[in-house]
Amino acid sequence: MQLLSGRPFPPSAPAARRGAVSKGCAIAAAIVLVPVLLAALYLWGGYNGLVSDQENARQKWAQVENQYKRRYDLIPNLVETVKGAAEFEQQTLTAVTEARASVGRVQLPADLPADQAQLDAYVRAQQGLGAALSRLFAVAENYPQLNATESFRDLQSQLEGTENRITVAREDYTRAVAQFNKRVRRFPTNLVASVTGFEVLPQFSIPAEETAVPKVDFGK
Repeated sequence: MQLLSGRPFPPSAPAARRGAVSKGCAIAAAIVLVPVLLAALYLWGGYNGLVSDQENARQKWAQVENQYKRRYDLIPNLVETVKGAAEFEQQTLTAVTEARASVGRVQLPADLPADQAQLDAYVRAQQGLGAALSRLFAVAENYPQLNATESFRDLQSQLEGTENRITVAREDYTRAVAQFNKRVRRFPTNLVASVTGFEVLPQFSIPAEETAVPKVDFGK
């Protein structure tokens, strides 16, 4: 009679229960998977942020080294030029040469500084070289013939520009490292950092009076 009347058969009880169970499982899976997926996306973003900040610090450090190397490479020409001045103070020249040699003896990783003590030693050697150059130019003021030499004036100009670029590069590196280290320490990216091997980078930690770039007065 039900077929003749066109009324559908009511679903059986087992089929209805199976449909309800399937729907419940789907909801439960969504409840579990959505937070997991969101957490995975957040951690993935944290990892990418660490990579980005580390690469930024790497680029800024490369600029620091480039400027220090430029100064290092200019010094032999400066010393040879100064040697041409009659009776120039040998002690001053020796101090510059020895300070340059001290810089050459300090070794740092090719990528990024990894050890605070090594970075401190590197910076102190560079500051010693800067101070020696500052004394040399102060003494050079007593030699008008030397100051009138075109090659000497050109080296003065190049070194002055290099000192300024060193200051800018150091400041940029300091900011980049501060940003990276903050991300490494901050929760929850500190969990990502600990699992993936990211560690805080050493920072310029020498007192300001020691790290200040020596003033080099080139112009009169």
